[in-house]
Amino acid sequence: MRLKLLSPGEMTAEQKQTHDEAIAGKRGSAPAPMMAWLNSPAMARHATRLGEELRFNTIFPAKLSEIAILVTARHFTAHYEWWAHKRLALKGGMDPKIIEAIRDRRTPAFDDPKGKTIYDVAKSLHEGHGLSKTLYDEAVAVLTERGLVEVIGLCGYYTLVSLTLNTFEFGLPEGEVSEL
Repeated sequence: MRLKLLSPGEMTAEQKQTHDEAIAGKRGSAPAPMMAWLNSPAMARHATRLGEELRFNTIFPAKLSEIAILVTARHFTAHYEWWAHKRLALKGGMDPKIIEAIRDRRTPAFDDPKGKTIYDVAKSLHEGHGLSKTLYDEAVAVLTERGLVEVIGLCGYYTLVSLTLNTFEFGLPEGEVSEL
């Protein structure tokens, strides 16, 4: 870890307020990247709120939203992010074969057209920096405009998360080994 993470007793009043707000939210804990973001308390507050919105309040159940998150984590080889969200994807009911395919950089087989479209959109955003007209039209038809906006939000937010975790070299919990 390149950064000393502050304990609540070492935080300024503004940092502590942001930390406590995160703990009181739906997560029930401070997300790992927020501990780095606390060096910019206002950014930490806004980013953490956005993360909570995208994690818990999109139109997608976890087994679908986690597709965009895992594609993002894999794109950036974000070890901590992958570790955390693989568990959440499994808990949300995602087929382990989909997770394995994303890990191995293979295109998964999807039974659900929404899952396939989310995967295609996330891959295109990261690798192609946008969507072709055909994929855009498919995404709007399958996911709705709101759904497409939320997938873009998931990919963007978890890019910030992945870059933060990678830059500050967040390690995995004791005893865990990276799959990436």
